[in-house]
Amino acid sequence: MIKAIIPVAGVGTKLRPHTHTQPKPLIPVAGKAILGHIIENLRAAGIRDFVFVIGYLGEKIEGYVRDRYSEDVNLEFVVQSPREGLGHALWVAREAIRGVDEALIVLGDTIFDVDLKAVLEASESTVGVQVVDDPRKFGVAMLDEEGYVSSVVEKPRIPKSNLALVGLYRIREVEALIKALENMIQSEARGERNEYQLTDALQRMIQEGVRIKTYMVDNWFDCGRKETLLETNQTLLERQNQTMEYSFRNTVILPPVHISEHCSIENSIIGPNVAIAENAIIRNSIVQNSILGAYSSLDSIVLDCSVIGNDSSMKGRAYSVNIGDNTEIDFNS
Repeated sequence: MIKAIIPVAGVGTKLRPHTHTQPKPLIPVAGKAILGHIIENLRAAGIRDFVFVIGYLGEKIEGYVRDRYSEDVNLEFVVQSPREGLGHALWVAREAIRGVDEALIVLGDTIFDVDLKAVLEASESTVGVQVVDDPRKFGVAMLDEEGYVSSVVEKPRIPKSNLALVGLYRIREVEALIKALENMIQSEARGERNEYQLTDALQRMIQEGVRIKTYMVDNWFDCGRKETLLETNQTLLERQNQTMEYSFRNTVILPPVHISEHCSIENSIIGPNVAIAENAIIRNSIVQNSILGAYSSLDSIVLDCSVIGNDSSMKGRAYSVNIGDNTEIDFNS
């Protein structure tokens, strides 16, 4: 039995103001919440048992998951309080994975391109990696001559490798992981930002003789900032089969776009690279390279490279903005 653990307790400070009212994993990308993309990719690989570590606005995440995915998967929710890092999140969820054959740890704000079935069929524990230009921003894996992970370090000041850990971990030695987490918590071995890091637990496992391989992910979309969120939106829209034909009054649609149900659009140009959530209203506007939340309203706007939250209203003129839920802006005032 394999169980997926998805930590989604973080505040998402880099995506404020949106995360003041909406947890980061529920921010929409290409017509679906970030978390929805992750869950559906895991389900497609055959995973049916999920543990979500929730915290900040956790009731919204639990509601979203139960409403959409409770029929054909098994769901567990564990609350992380206080929030003291990824290692702490997994320690909080330790009883939910104790006794399972394997654990697949997937960060709840990152979308991957990877052959998950091949990862799950590997005979050893594996961690996803990708070559990066500046390894100092990430957890980094060093390899020995046989290609096994010799050590992992969180955000090294002087990196000895450019293989960044991307937030996808398949662990077969689950009891060894739990033991390493418990030892780390008991010894109060805090790392970066005074938090308990998963990399420290993995390093303890390696020192105890656990052998871990790496695999290269094809693409890695970290949706933690506005810029990467919009890049991910564009990439996923380009991959979608654009068979839907949209028809709105005096409106030109430039694919790729995703327009959800019950939207009202007229006298506008929409696209390319635009995702619009349900019940949005757009009048006399030009929108490109942007994400619009549910029940948002635009009137006489030129919008580019922007993220607009739910229930937001804008009138006038703008070029690049980043506003959260329940906001009203009138540039004509």
